[in-house]
Amino acid sequence: MSEPIFNYDAASDTLYLSFSPGEDATGIELSDHILLRINKKEGRAIGLTFLDYSLLAQRTEVGPRSFPLTGLAGLSDELREMVLDILQRPPVSEILFLSSYTPSITAAIPIASLQPAVIAAA
Repeated sequence: MSEPIFNYDAASDTLYLSFSPGEDATGIELSDHILLRINKKEGRAIGLTFLDYSLLAQRTEVGPRSFPLTGLAGLSDELREMVLDILQRPPVSEILFLSSYTPSITAAIPIASLQPAVIAAA
């Protein structure tokens, strides 16, 4: 697999990552700051867009920032399952660290943070 192409736009503070440049894709809004572009037919990642990148990449006193993947809740069960699968395997898993916030024993909220290597590369 080839390396993703990074393109940072300082004016809008947006980081674009492309895994398959020029390929048509469907956008999935994972959160207010993260857009995943996928090939739905093949169940494969095409790219990622990070809005307000400097906020996403900024560390806190206790570690990297994490963001709830609130956009997953609005997806059909089938599409949600596909997106979660895409998020948990390369190349996306090399960019985003996926975990879960558990506010109660019955609730689990998927969250993501940028992998340290992505912050350094961009």
